[in-house]
Amino acid sequence: MHLGVFVLGTGNHHAGWRYPGAADSFLSLKGIQTIAATAERGKFDLLFLGDGLAAKMGDHPSFLVRFEPITMLAALAATTTHLGLGATASTTYNEPYNVARLFASLDHLSSGRAAWNAVTSSGPAAGSNFGRIHPAHDARYEVADEFVDVVRGLWDCWDDGAVVANRETGRYVDESRVRALDHVGRFFQVKGPMTTARCPQGRPVIIQAGSSEPGLELAARTAEVVFSVVQDFAEAQAAYQALKSRLHRFARTPSDVALLPGVMPIIGRTDAEARDKLNTLQSFLGPTSALTMLSGRLGMDVSGFDPDDLVPDLPLPDTSHGFARAMLSKARRERMTWRDLSNLTGAARGHWVICGTPAHIADTLQEWFEGDAADGFNILPAYFPQAFDEFVDEVVPILQERGLYRRDYTGTTLRDHLGLPRAPNLLFD
Repeated sequence: MHLGVFVLGTGNHHAGWRYPGAADSFLSLKGIQTIAATAERGKFDLLFLGDGLAAKMGDHPSFLVRFEPITMLAALAATTTHLGLGATASTTYNEPYNVARLFASLDHLSSGRAAWNAVTSSGPAAGSNFGRIHPAHDARYEVADEFVDVVRGLWDCWDDGAVVANRETGRYVDESRVRALDHVGRFFQVKGPMTTARCPQGRPVIIQAGSSEPGLELAARTAEVVFSVVQDFAEAQAAYQALKSRLHRFARTPSDVALLPGVMPIIGRTDAEARDKLNTLQSFLGPTSALTMLSGRLGMDVSGFDPDDLVPDLPLPDTSHGFARAMLSKARRERMTWRDLSNLTGAARGHWVICGTPAHIADTLQEWFEGDAADGFNILPAYFPQAFDEFVDEVVPILQERGLYRRDYTGTTLRDHLGLPRAPNLLFD
């Protein structure tokens, strides 16, 4: 299986930073370097940093105060050797040329370990920071579809061996191995080439996280890693099949894309100890903090509902379909109240929580992996560094002993870790 770690410096739990001994900042280079070293010690495929383009008071602490992620990963490239380095860059509030250069540069700096999470910004508040009206859901994906194609095209404008640097002749570039993109589309006009040579991976790995119909289409056509939001085994199996069954239409195979659900493991020496940890974390949640997060996930203000009322059937919002669908489905299935759903959101921001001993955690991950519900997992430690250390030191060895996870890296690039070949050059090959 594949493993990534989703890093929020204050922990993925909304109140993780309040746990005794936990880190309380997402602005500590040393702290994030320590997390990266732990991930590499655990032979993780990938360290991932999300991003947000608007600060909303009451939101998760690491959403409010954070580094720009690609800058942070450039620093981590200097202190890691194998770990994949992934970051979000919005297709709604960026330009393809800039994104292509940033991730190509990161791929060179890291010797082939860069990954771009191509997202359509779901939060409408971002628009006010860019002087724009936030586009509707499907319109965002129309832009994203072209945006990703332009970025991939720019990565292919330089062929291998284009930089010759011949001291005797004075020839620096073989111009026959460089082409303009000359893209003219509905949303973008980009001539190219960009000012960065062919990437060590050919192209950086593309991550996608959409679960709506256009999101799944974009993922099936372009992504090598897909992050998903799950709460239920059967629904995860259905989502796995829904993605994998689309790949053949784009001349791709199921092994070309790794589906990694997000999961927050709460680990204890006994099940009771693990539950006590979770209860302690939940006790730190303020009366409005989780409601702010839940309102954002559902695209509506839920603070006016009676917390003890059952969550009614609600339409999917114009924000993130994945989070809303998983959470509303769980609420219906388990007859949850608004208080229940708020607590769930405060725990893992809408992601799946597993609570128990290391063996129980490993058993559950194995069941999902072998049951075609996941190709691996995006691990969301509730707090750092202890919760992540526990997973690496206590769960990973069990997975290794069972032959489910690597004991050491067998390659140097992120594509190597994912079992993918170097990306071909579609403009030259």
